Amino acid sequence: MKREEIIMLCTADLAGQVRGKGFPASDLEARLRKGIGWTPTNSMITAHGPIAPTPWGPYGDTVLTPDPASRVRVDFGPDAAASHFIMGDIMNLDGTPWSVCPRSFLKRMLHELETRHGLRLKAAFEHEFLLEGMEERPNSSYALDSFRRQGQFAETYLGALKEAGLEIDTFMPEYGPMQYEVTVGPADDERSADHAVAVREIARAVAQHFGHRASFTPILRPDAVGNGVHVHFGLLDAETGAPVNHDPSAPNAVSAKAASFLSGILAMMPAITAVTAASTISYLRLTPDRWSAAYNNLGERDREAGLRICPVFPGAGVDISKQFHFEFRAADAAASPYMVLGALVAAGLHGLDEAMEAPQVCRQPPQHLTESERQALGIVRLPQSLDAALDLFEGEPALRPLFGEELVSAYVAHKRFEAELMKDLSPEEQCAKYRQAY
Repeated sequence: MKREEIIMLCTADLAGQVRGKGFPASDLEARLRKGIGWTPTNSMITAHGPIAPTPWGPYGDTVLTPDPASRVRVDFGPDAAASHFIMGDIMNLDGTPWSVCPRSFLKRMLHELETRHGLRLKAAFEHEFLLEGMEERPNSSYALDSFRRQGQFAETYLGALKEAGLEIDTFMPEYGPMQYEVTVGPADDERSADHAVAVREIARAVAQHFGHRASFTPILRPDAVGNGVHVHFGLLDAETGAPVNHDPSAPNAVSAKAASFLSGILAMMPAITAVTAASTISYLRLTPDRWSAAYNNLGERDREAGLRICPVFPGAGVDISKQFHFEFRAADAAASPYMVLGALVAAGLHGLDEAMEAPQVCRQPPQHLTESERQALGIVRLPQSLDAALDLFEGEPALRPLFGEELVSAYVAHKRFEAELMKDLSPEEQCAKYRQAY
C-alpha cells in the first residue's frame, strides 16, 4: 500500500513539550503560505496531561506559521516513518505574533537586543539525557564501556543530526547512570533554540528506532545526578557580525557591553530560574556540591557557577575573541528552549539598558563564603522550589514589560497548576512522573 509522508508543524510550548499538527508532505508549499490552525488553550496543557486554568477556554483561534529554515527530516529507511517536522510561530489571525508564543517571545527579545544596543546573539545548547534500556553499572562514568554498550545509537544519532543540518561537536557517556551528553555547534539568534529542539527530538526518534527511549528529565531520582541544559552564548555586533565579548584590557577580559549583559543575567537569575528550571524536580538538581548551579554567581573554570566565563584553548589555533564566550548553567529540558533563551536575553537587556557595572568573579564556592562576603559580591541562593521561583518571577517589575503581561500571567498560572499536581507526591514519585513526561 502506498504511504503518504506526514510533516508535523510544531511549537515548543510553555510545558517544554513539542506539540503540533501533521499534514501531508505533498502540501508543504501550501502550508508554508497559510500555516495551520491552532487553539490558544493548547498552550495550557501541562507536561503531565491536565490543562491548567485557562483564560481562553474553548474560545479563540490562532495560526501556527512554519519557518522553513527550521525544517528537519531524518530518514530511517523504507521500513520506518521519517522524522519530519518544522517549527513555527503562533500568530494571531491578523498575522501579528501571539503574545503567549515562546518562539515569538524569543524573536521579540532578539529584535530588542538589536534595535536598542546593536547586538545579536550566538548560542548553543549542551544537553544531558538518559538512554533508557541501558543497564546501570557502577563506576561507568565517562567510561569506554558505557560508550560501547549504547551500540549503534550514537553513530545513528550523530548521523541524523548531521542530516538535519546541525554541526556535530561531541557525544560522550556522562557521570550519571545511563547518562549521555551531546553538544552541537553554535547558531545565530532563534536558530540555536530550533537546534535545541532538534537535538532532543532526534535523540527520541533514534532511541525509539532502536527500541529504547531517550529521556531529558531534569533528574532521574533524588539521589542521582541531574540532566542539565547548559546554554553557551556570546554577543555579536549586529552590523559586522564580529564577536564583542572579549576585551583583554577589561576586568576578566570581558568587554563593557558583555559585562553589562552578564550583570543583568546575574541580577535577574533568581527570578528567571522559574523559566529556565521549569519543573518541581528541577530544584532537586540546583543544590550545592552537585556540579550544578545553586547561586547567581559568576565563575571562571567553575562548573558549579550559575554563570561561567568559559576557558579559551589557544592550541585550537582560533582567534581568542572568536572562542571567548559564556555559559548559563541553571537550566534543564523541562523548559522550552525559546523561553530559556528569551529569558536570558530579557535579563541581559535589563543589564544593558541600565548600563550595569561589570560583575566580580567569585573565586571559591559561594556556600563556603560568609553571608557578608556573598552580599559584597551580590550573590544569593537560587530559589529552592518552583513556587518560590515563580514568586520572584511574578514579582520582578523589570521583567514584566519585557515578557509581556499576558505571557507572564499564562506562564505563572500554568506552572502553579503543575506544582499543585505534584504537591502530594514524594520526590521519588515526582521524578517518575517527569521521567515519563520528558
